[in-house]
Amino acid sequence: MSHAILPQHRLRTVLPTIIAVFVFFFSAPHAQAQVTEFRQAVAEAASNDPDLLSFYRERGFDGIWSTREDRNRRNALLAAFNSAGDHGLPSDRYDAAGLIDQLEAAATPQQQGRLEVELSRQFLDYARDIQTGLLTPSRIDSTIVRQIPLRSRLSTMRAFAQSNPAAFLRALPPSAPEYTRLMSEKMRMERLLADGGWGPTVPGQKYERGDSGAGVVALRNRLIAMGYLERTTTQSYDDAIFGAITRFQDAHGLAIDGTAGPGTLAEINKQPEERLQSIIVAMERERWINRPRGERYIWVNITDFTAKIFDNGVETFSTRSVVGARDRDRMTPEFSDVMEFMVINPSWYVPRSIITKEYLPQLRANPNAVRNLVITDRNGRVVDRNSADFSGYTETNFPYSMREPPSQGNALGLVKFMFPNRYNIYLHDTPSKSLFGREVRTYSHGCVRLADPFDFAYALLAKQVGNPEEVFQAHLRTGRERRVDLEAPVPVHIIYRTAFVPADGRVQFRRDVYGRDGRIWNALAREGVALRAVRG
Repeated sequence: MSHAILPQHRLRTVLPTIIAVFVFFFSAPHAQAQVTEFRQAVAEAASNDPDLLSFYRERGFDGIWSTREDRNRRNALLAAFNSAGDHGLPSDRYDAAGLIDQLEAAATPQQQGRLEVELSRQFLDYARDIQTGLLTPSRIDSTIVRQIPLRSRLSTMRAFAQSNPAAFLRALPPSAPEYTRLMSEKMRMERLLADGGWGPTVPGQKYERGDSGAGVVALRNRLIAMGYLERTTTQSYDDAIFGAITRFQDAHGLAIDGTAGPGTLAEINKQPEERLQSIIVAMERERWINRPRGERYIWVNITDFTAKIFDNGVETFSTRSVVGARDRDRMTPEFSDVMEFMVINPSWYVPRSIITKEYLPQLRANPNAVRNLVITDRNGRVVDRNSADFSGYTETNFPYSMREPPSQGNALGLVKFMFPNRYNIYLHDTPSKSLFGREVRTYSHGCVRLADPFDFAYALLAKQVGNPEEVFQAHLRTGRERRVDLEAPVPVHIIYRTAFVPADGRVQFRRDVYGRDGRIWNALAREGVALRAVRG
C-alpha cells in the first residue's frame, strides 16, 4: 500500500483568493443578445448530459452560478472543495485553483455559459463522491454486494438551487455519528504523522511479566506514544505495562492475556500510516451505507466477529460470531437487508455447492456416509441409500437434495434468523461452540453463527411479547420446526470495518481478514486519495 504524504503547502486554503477574483457575469447591464448567447451556450454545454439539460431547460437556461447574487453559492462550493481532503477525498479532484483560472478567463457570454454548466458538473461530482463514495464497491471486490444509495442528479440540482447553499453542502456527508467520529480520528492521526508518529518499533517476539531490558523499554515507549500507558521510567514488564497491553489487545480485537506475543507485537508495530488508511477506507464505506439505518437494527461486523442490536443508536445487545472462511467461495458478503422471521428447530437444507463438493465424494465412497442427512428426489421422496448408486454422479448431474432434520446436532443449531436474500446468508445457532473461543473466527460457509442465539432471539422478541424467553422455549420444546414472524422487521447490516470508533471509547482496529480494505485503499489511491500530515 502506498504511504505517499501530500506536502503541507498544498493544504493551505485558497478561498480568500477565490472570493477576490470571481467574475460576475451579469454585474452590469447587458444587451438581450448577450443574455441569449449565454443561454444558448448553456443549452449547448448541457446537451450531452440529460440531467443537466432537463434542469436548465426548466429554468429557461438561466444560470445558478453566474450573477452577483449567486456569490454565496459559488463561495460555498469552493469552500467545500477546499475541505474535501478532510473527508478523505482527493483534493486535486476538485481543483479550486484551476477553477479560479477558468473564472478569470471567462470573458464572453459563450465562455461564461460553458463555465456555468461545468460548475454544475463539478458540484454533482463532488456531491456524489462525498454522499455515496468515490468507488463502486462490487468493481473492487465481487463479495461486496452492497447496493449504494445513489441520489438522483436532477433532484440534487433542483434541491440545491432552492436551498441555502452552505447548509446544503454541509448536509451532504453521512450524518451517522460514526462518520463524524472517524473524521475526528483521521484528523488526529494526521497531526500525529506531522509530529513524527509513534517512534521506533518494538524488536523481539514475546514479552511478559517480569521481563526487562531494551526490548521492554522499546515496548514501554511505544505504548506511551500510542496513549495506552501513562508516562513512566520503568524498565521492566510490570503491572502498568501489563494493563496497557490488555487495553491495547481489547482495542484491536486480540485475545486479552496481558502478554505481548507475536500477534500483539505485530499489531503494535503497525505504523500510523496504515492505521490512517484503515480510517479513510472506513469513511468511504460509511458513504456506501449513507441512508437511515432504522430505529432498531442489527449490525454484524465481519472483522470484529460480533453481531449487535442497536436501538435508537444505542447498543443494547452483543454476541460473538463466526463468519465465512477465507476461501473465495466462503467469504461472508457485505450487504443490507431486513430480518423478517426466525425458525426454531430448523431443518438444514444443504446448499448445492456443499452437496456436490463435500458430500457427493463421500457418498461415492460409501452410500451410508453422512447418515444425519436425508436425501430426497425432486418430488421430495426419501431416497433409499441401499438401492441408490451414487458412483456415476458428478457435480453437474447429481439429481438429489439433502437436508438435516431438526436436532441438537443440526448444523444450524436450534434457531436461525432469516432475512431472505439471493446470497442465502442468514444468522444461526451452531453445535460447534468451541470456535467462539478463538481470536480469529473465519470458519463458516458464509453464514454468520452466533455464540448466544437464544439471548439474541429473546432480545428480538422482547419488542412484541412480554415473556420472550417463555414463548421461545415453548416452541423449542416441541422439537418441531416453528416459524416466528417479527411483527416489526429489523434491518440487518452486514459490514466490514477494520477501523471504527465506539461512542464511548477510543478508536478500534481489526485485522483485514479478507484483504478487502487493502484492495479498497489501492483503488482510492488510484483515484487520487493520499495520506497527509497536518500540523496544528
